[in-house]
Amino acid sequence: MNDSVQITTLDNGFRIVTENMPGLKSASLGVWVSAGCRHERLEQNGIAHFLEHMAFKGTKKRNALQIAEAIEDVGGYINAYTSREMTAYYVRVLENDVPLAMDVISDIVLNSIFDPKELEIERGVILQEIGQSLDTPDDIIFDWLQDTAYPDQSMGRPILGPAERVRAFSREDLESFVGEHYGPEQMVLAAAGAVDHDQLVQAATQAFGQLKKTPTFINPKAEFMGGEMRIVKDLEQAHFALSLESASYLDDDIYTAQIYATALGGGMSSRLFQEVREKRGLCYSIYASAGAFADSGMMTIYSGTSGDDIAGLANITVDELKRSAQDMSEEEVARARAQMKAGMLMGLEGASSRCERLARMVSIFNRVPELDEVIAKIDAVDADQVKQFAADLCSKSPALALYGPVADAPNVEQLANRLVA
Repeated sequence: MNDSVQITTLDNGFRIVTENMPGLKSASLGVWVSAGCRHERLEQNGIAHFLEHMAFKGTKKRNALQIAEAIEDVGGYINAYTSREMTAYYVRVLENDVPLAMDVISDIVLNSIFDPKELEIERGVILQEIGQSLDTPDDIIFDWLQDTAYPDQSMGRPILGPAERVRAFSREDLESFVGEHYGPEQMVLAAAGAVDHDQLVQAATQAFGQLKKTPTFINPKAEFMGGEMRIVKDLEQAHFALSLESASYLDDDIYTAQIYATALGGGMSSRLFQEVREKRGLCYSIYASAGAFADSGMMTIYSGTSGDDIAGLANITVDELKRSAQDMSEEEVARARAQMKAGMLMGLEGASSRCERLARMVSIFNRVPELDEVIAKIDAVDADQVKQFAADLCSKSPALALYGPVADAPNVEQLANRLVA
């Protein structure tokens, strides 16, 4: 274990992980909760995100303005986000203001009052957010792709939730979700930068030490099914998103998946960028990414093009997927490994990214792997492994989402057949 990384688990299961970064005059800290949209029942879809919004709308000792002023008066920054498997509340402040940040974060996580008036105001804000998403094709298409990949499952539902559910959520619904999913064993307090581990453990013990454990939530395994969603609309661009089931966080192939995504569509030198944009001029941008969850993952390719070119773009993309299983070179893999390592190490030069990594690693593995350990696993991936990974991908049923002037795009069965032809 890196000497600067320390982990303490309280008697009730609440975990504190810190990394002191010498030379820094600031710190990032936050609470990460294993409560995202995949933890919601159907009738709760969108409530994890609603709850994240309401955390900033008033507690037993601060109103909404006082929460913002407490941090911004000292020049700090406070925010939150909801993902499929996590909700995070985090702050960036100067060294001397870490106790204040800890007090504010614990206050909004533990003491939100869900004032009925504020609830109605925020309901309107979230409905506007949903409307904005629906008006953003290169945003909403990923919700549709997720739903197509994981149909009739919490993993496939939108993080924001549907408008009709958001309109119906009550204060009691929010309190019920907190009671189910905001237990101490589902939380991680992470901090990086100018932080003192023992002081944060003491503060966390006072704030979170008396929380009672919640019953263990058994998450149904995510089942990648695949299929197609096509919405023809008169837009300027035809939006194309294709996904195949990939490695989970806990899969041995996770590093292979990430290296493959980089080589396939991770930068200007990648196969898709060179073939589809540089050689043929079919799009402005095209990229591949390897998303991972606790028990599944998605290798996703996205691009936008004209209605006239959508068929060509879709077919060439699938051809590149198939070709990568046959002739991915060691030079391409070496370049992708270098990009992945450099991106990770450059990203971890800041306290906020370090803090995020600490929280995620403890949530997933209950430990923080050494960077040398991660780099060794990246370096161990060779071209043969990447080609085998690509071949396995091509044998799977894809999920396809299309939006815009996409009437001429091949359907998912045609693309699946092309993958294995």
